[in-house]
Amino acid sequence: MTSLLIHAGLGVLCFMLFLRFNRHLYRGGWSGAGPSWNERLCYLLAVGSVCTGWYFNTQYVETYGEQAGWVHFTKMLFTNPAAGSGSQDLIVTNTFLFPLWTMIDGPRRGLKHCWIYFVLSLFTSFGFAMGLYLAAQERQLRWNQAQGV
Repeated sequence: MTSLLIHAGLGVLCFMLFLRFNRHLYRGGWSGAGPSWNERLCYLLAVGSVCTGWYFNTQYVETYGEQAGWVHFTKMLFTNPAAGSGSQDLIVTNTFLFPLWTMIDGPRRGLKHCWIYFVLSLFTSFGFAMGLYLAAQERQLRWNQAQGV
């Protein structure tokens, strides 16, 4: 259970860094500062993803106790062909494609410190990090428009 608390703490720290890096987007006083429908949907899905993931992660740690860890968890992802198919897709996407996408596309749109989304995905969930990236991207586009960029 200690490892889950450490992960939670690191997840909160990464989220706080995300807010610090993007504080200009979350301050009021600019045209379009309120969340759009798309942005709200991304936040909702992100929170749903992290809550669902943490529910199952807690069950995993409680079930496997001392065996629980990254290596054991990863092996469990491949316990049958169906799980392996979905797991390899998640691993490739989260480990390679998501960081590549955010670190190339984010700066093009004006987002800063885009490495934070990958790190967030390690401590929260892939869905949370991706939802947060899409919401920030949506907000950044509106901010750019309001600034005449």
